[in-house]
Amino acid sequence: MGASPKSQSDLRETIRRDAPEGTHLQLAMLSPAIHVIVLASPKVGQPLAAIVPLDADGLDRIAAVDRLWRSLHHLPVPVDVRLTQQQRRRLKLMLRAADGRMNHATYREIADAIFGAARVADDPWKTSALRDATRDLVRDGLAMIAGGYLKLLRHRRRS
Repeated sequence: MGASPKSQSDLRETIRRDAPEGTHLQLAMLSPAIHVIVLASPKVGQPLAAIVPLDADGLDRIAAVDRLWRSLHHLPVPVDVRLTQQQRRRLKLMLRAADGRMNHATYREIADAIFGAARVADDPWKTSALRDATRDLVRDGLAMIAGGYLKLLRHRRRS
């Protein structure tokens, strides 16, 4: 079994707020960061507890607690399986495309930056599949920035 956290500093908080119910911590040690409420000042070596709401996101929350526990005990933290490698690559392209558009780049300039100028020049721009792909990346990137990123935090559910 791994070692216990040596101090509360092992939690590597990024935001701390004291409230009547306890101390709220936003922890950056896991991705995504998680919100923890410390109900009383924990003493070194004393175990922490987690309260997990059993709502529609309960399984996601349990997975986050598992990742936190493993990190606190210096055990390997499993890879986050909510996104495939292909989805991660597309997300990066979406953000690059949205950033370009927000900085007043044309779709053609964005396509040149993402796909390479030589590849973009191979086909007439007005009928190019890369033009459509670029427009889709910009649209989806802007939607992600507008709040669609929250979908990334949830596991897919069977209907």
